[in-house]
Amino acid sequence: MIRTFGNKLGLAWWAKVETQSPEVTYWFGPFLTKRSLRGNLNTFLEDLNNEGSNDITHTLIRCKRTEPLTIE
Repeated sequence: MIRTFGNKLGLAWWAKVETQSPEVTYWFGPFLTKRSLRGNLNTFLEDLNNEGSNDITHTLIRCKRTEPLTIE
C-alpha cells in the first residue's frame, strides 16, 4: 500500500489528537496528503465528541508512526 510505504519513509501525514477528558492522545492516519487528512479529520473529531470526549485539540504532522496509535 502506498500509504504504508510513505509512512515507513516518514512522508505520511498524521493528526495528533489530544483530549483532556478523558486524557488520551490519538494518532489519526496515515494520509498521503495534508489535504486528504483535513478532509477526513472532521469525521474522526465528531466521533470523539459524540463519545463524550472534551477539550479536543489536534496538530497535523508529517512523520513516521507505529503502534500504539492510542495512548492513555
